Amino acid sequence: MNTRQLSPLDKFICNADRALRSITTRSRPLTRPSPAQQQAENELSDEERAHAAGLMRVNHAGEVCAQALYQGQALTAKLTDVREQMDAAADEEIDHLAWCEERIDELGSHTSVLNPAWYLLSYSIGAGAGLAGDKISLGFVAATEQQVCKHLREHLQSLPEHDLRSRAVVEQMLEDEAKHADAALDAGGIQFPIAVRAAMTLVSKAMTMSSYRV
Repeated sequence: MNTRQLSPLDKFICNADRALRSITTRSRPLTRPSPAQQQAENELSDEERAHAAGLMRVNHAGEVCAQALYQGQALTAKLTDVREQMDAAADEEIDHLAWCEERIDELGSHTSVLNPAWYLLSYSIGAGAGLAGDKISLGFVAATEQQVCKHLREHLQSLPEHDLRSRAVVEQMLEDEAKHADAALDAGGIQFPIAVRAAMTLVSKAMTMSSYRV
């Protein structure tokens, strides 16, 4: 049976739907249950709870950015298999969005109010990377995921030791993100020079500092 080709309007509707699901709450179907469900909810002080919520809010904002990057790159990728890889990676990370949101709710906090702005900025960057060529686009994915892994490792060091539910989510996210980075390089992505990665780190810090607070 032939697969129906999507029209430009179909693609616009699909992208708009994915964007809304990325920046609105409780709108994403899960493919995997949250790793937090296997862990007990231990008592946290008010300070620990606020800190854990801030870190999980940063992680959630990072996943919003990742969704937008993948979708922007899929829009402009030249090779069909690269577009499909971007779409598949975005689908896999929908779980991360939902897990972070669920944990933030449990901690009595909220997702970042800046998420729509981060989404638009990241989508534009992703589309630009796609226009620059598939090797650069895949290299950008790898560099982004490596940056995310760095943040997640730092969060594991900073989260309260007895916040087992948050730690379980972050540990699984770290495993998934590392696989995405390796897959992008294996698919032909270039390793970005240190100067470019340093610039990406500065942008990432601006996102993390603001999302932690709001």
